[in-house]
Amino acid sequence: MSGLGRPGVAAVKWSAASTVARFVLQLMAQVVLARTLGPDIFGVFAIGMVVLTFATFVSGFGFSWSLLQRQTLHDEDVRFAWTWQIIVGLATMAAVYLLAPLLAAYFREPRAQAVIEWLSLACLLTAAAAPATYLLQRDLNFRAVGLVQVGSYAAGYLAVGLPMALMGQGEASLVAAWLVQAAVLLVASYALKPHAVRPLLWYADARSAVGTGRTVFFTNIVNWLLNNLDRVLIGRLLNAQALGLYNVAYNLATMPNTLLLGALQPAFLAAGARLQDDLPRLGRAYLQMLATIVVLGLPAFVTLAFVSRDIVRVLYGPAWSDAAWVLGTLFLCMPAYVIWGLSTPVLWNTGRKHYEFMLQLPLVVAGAAGFYFLAGQGIHIAAAVAGGLLVLRAAVTGIAAFRALGLRAMALLPDTLRGLLLSSLCIAGVLAAQHATARFDIALLSLAASALAAVVLPALLLILRPQLLGQDTSEMVIRFVPQLARFLRRAAAPSLPAALGEQRP
Repeated sequence: MSGLGRPGVAAVKWSAASTVARFVLQLMAQVVLARTLGPDIFGVFAIGMVVLTFATFVSGFGFSWSLLQRQTLHDEDVRFAWTWQIIVGLATMAAVYLLAPLLAAYFREPRAQAVIEWLSLACLLTAAAAPATYLLQRDLNFRAVGLVQVGSYAAGYLAVGLPMALMGQGEASLVAAWLVQAAVLLVASYALKPHAVRPLLWYADARSAVGTGRTVFFTNIVNWLLNNLDRVLIGRLLNAQALGLYNVAYNLATMPNTLLLGALQPAFLAAGARLQDDLPRLGRAYLQMLATIVVLGLPAFVTLAFVSRDIVRVLYGPAWSDAAWVLGTLFLCMPAYVIWGLSTPVLWNTGRKHYEFMLQLPLVVAGAAGFYFLAGQGIHIAAAVAGGLLVLRAAVTGIAAFRALGLRAMALLPDTLRGLLLSSLCIAGVLAAQHATARFDIALLSLAASALAAVVLPALLLILRPQLLGQDTSEMVIRFVPQLARFLRRAAAPSLPAALGEQRP
């Protein structure tokens, strides 16, 4: 039984295409900005972003999220969501602006006050854009969503941020880039998906929307704590320089992951909302996605972890060398981040929307204790704690998703073994290439040789034994790249010894 239908596959394809374009733009912009501004200025801006991400969750509250979850949608639903997004967005903007001096004092960084004050505008812009964005996702119109995201990022960072940075505007260039991006996103989203804006404070089904919003709100707060505890305490216990190094490494490590989830999660959530009454299809789609992540994603992230030192040297230069160990540690944990991101839509689409909040709440306590006692020892230790939290989050949400769909715990084991086998080949190729190029001490040469070696060995094995991909991964690849169908059909045969006990749900 197939998992994602044609609309879902088309949505993921468009989302993935825009993801690649945004990844290229984002990487180019961040590299130039990092080399131009340096870790200290990036650390000051990171303080503002920690505050902004929390404030954005508050200003959103989840009113617009209910638009994506409803099976049938009425004009009153949109008007109610829009009205309260604006009200809460205005209130949050004012609160952040007024609290900016106290927040800057907490981080012991006076320069952060102006950054926080200006970024408070983004609370309103982001809240106002949410209804149109979720309505586009509801329609599975990820072509439009992707174009808006790419265009707004280009407008903010390429047209505004980079020129200002090159003119010596410091952290103001990053702030202006973010605000322009948010403004363009608002205007473009509404232009593509106009909706009713006549205020509506309450209506017959408002209680359901508020209930969904409340769950989203508390879930977002927990996720914010788990994602930002490290930066909150590094900024407090260390300094802007250390926070800048850590934040750039974290953003680079999560960039492909965030973009991958940005392509898969909304499409999976929107398509899954239509499969709420067909758990076998939803379970099949979920298992195929997880299999693809562990078989193909795990080797890719392992390779990135082992070449992280060369990546930092090539992209950012010697001023950022201390970020290499952080980057490698986080790369190793990124497959867990993807698994967590794909498990949460399952909980929401199976009537377990409160599980994400409840299951992760104990991890907030554990993470807070870990960061509080260990973050002061340096960014390397903080990265290890952050990576451990990512793995724990994937474990608790993944187990809950498996139970919700009636899947057996061992269903993913054969694919995990395949992923580990391919990862070991990638590691062997990287280490051999690094040893061969060590005497030249040229970072770009080492990186290129390592990447080539990491690709060649697994590729040769898969050409000889394509069945090593496994049935689920092969089917997922075929759905998105039909041209490989003839070659991968051979993967349907069992590829690992029967003793491994491959099981299907």
